Amino acid sequence: MDSDIEPGAESASPMHSTKQRLIGAGLEMLLKHGYNDLGIQALLVATKVPKGSFYHHFKDKEDFALQVLDAYMSQVHKGLDACLEDRARPPLMRVRNFFEMTQEAYREQGYMGCLMGGLGQELSGVSEVFRHKIAECFSAIAERMASCLEEARQLGDIPTSSNVQEMADLLVDCWEGAALRSRLQKNPSSLGSMLDFYIRAITPDSSRLSASGHKRR
Repeated sequence: MDSDIEPGAESASPMHSTKQRLIGAGLEMLLKHGYNDLGIQALLVATKVPKGSFYHHFKDKEDFALQVLDAYMSQVHKGLDACLEDRARPPLMRVRNFFEMTQEAYREQGYMGCLMGGLGQELSGVSEVFRHKIAECFSAIAERMASCLEEARQLGDIPTSSNVQEMADLLVDCWEGAALRSRLQKNPSSLGSMLDFYIRAITPDSSRLSASGHKRR
């Protein structure tokens, strides 16, 4: 049991605080070291949490990493909400803003890249649990992107014949590749270049687009 929880008692606040401390540290360590090199003892030392507390909140290392992924995706969806639901901006600008915000987060983290991309490369060939989980995460992001691209299609900002789901899947795939390059190079240039190229490719009239993302008349 948690040292800060009385036996048999339900104390949500301290339990939540301990769990969040572990997840926050775990996210940083998973980004930096990956899953296989993540040591539970090192995590406990970093967070000053006793071993019993860890196993109170998580069944094992796999369960812990999956819950870190859930927390990571929760933050991703908050970013998607903030950017893609901003009706004051045109759809393509909302899409771009999300990835620019993500790029800034990568910079703040020292270009460690995307947690899902890193774990996917490390574990998808050896763990069906992680393969399915990470695939679902990417699909969820692509679906949100497809909805915004559909708005752009209806407005005529991209060709009306566009398959927005395919475009969204391609965008996520390209971003993940660029995120890997940014980690290797410790440089954001590949992220910006990919985004510029993608937006130009899907907007044949991009030369007539203003800085706000609207077509010039």
